[in-house]
Amino acid sequence: MNNLPASDDSQAVFDARALRKIYQTGEVDVVALGGVDLTLNAGELVCLLGASGSGKSTLLNILGGLDTPTSGNLFYKGWPLDGSDENTLTLFRRNCVGFVFQFYNLIPSLTARENVALITSISRDPMTPEEALEMVGLSERMDHFPSQLSGGEQQRVAIARAIAKRPEVLLCDEPTGALDVTTGIVVLEAVERINRELGTLTVIITHNAIMSEMADRVLHLSDGKIISSHHNTTRLPAAELKW
Repeated sequence: MNNLPASDDSQAVFDARALRKIYQTGEVDVVALGGVDLTLNAGELVCLLGASGSGKSTLLNILGGLDTPTSGNLFYKGWPLDGSDENTLTLFRRNCVGFVFQFYNLIPSLTARENVALITSISRDPMTPEEALEMVGLSERMDHFPSQLSGGEQQRVAIARAIAKRPEVLLCDEPTGALDVTTGIVVLEAVERINRELGTLTVIITHNAIMSEMADRVLHLSDGKIISSHHNTTRLPAAELKW
């Protein structure tokens, strides 16, 4: 498909049915996802909770078009992602999804502004780098190089880079995993603001149950399956999480 679907808040952003992922290690099949049914809606903040090896990252990578399922169906706004060719997945990743990982992956020789501009220069309807950096509270630091920024500031640059394209989806894989508690809260506050102000479907992977209190919905994974799902009646602000 050459044209990605237009924004439509009335339908699910992602709809997965019987999603499986099996990796072959020699003669052994490793089941990373064992039949996941999942619906994710516009504007939600969803927490994927589970121990290492539970399937969280595999699920996130498939949602983001970084990996493909072995079987099952995955739809993005009614458009089938499973079975798409690499060119289509590249277009999907470029225009629709922002990624934030545990490690910042900034280019050391570029300033914060220039790191974000790498994305805005290839996006179809981007913010300016300055707008994106302001959203994460770095207006005063945009001309600093990564070596001149703290770990939390570097992660916020990475978030600004991810959201500068105005993605429908923000996928965060352990975004505070390399940070201390105080710095992690600042990063989570930036994620909260983006979810609230841009209405971006936001999915956060964590093994820390405390973080799940800031989510609309919490999905608990184990052995490649979603074993429980619950909605929080109220979302706790990141600053009020009890670490």
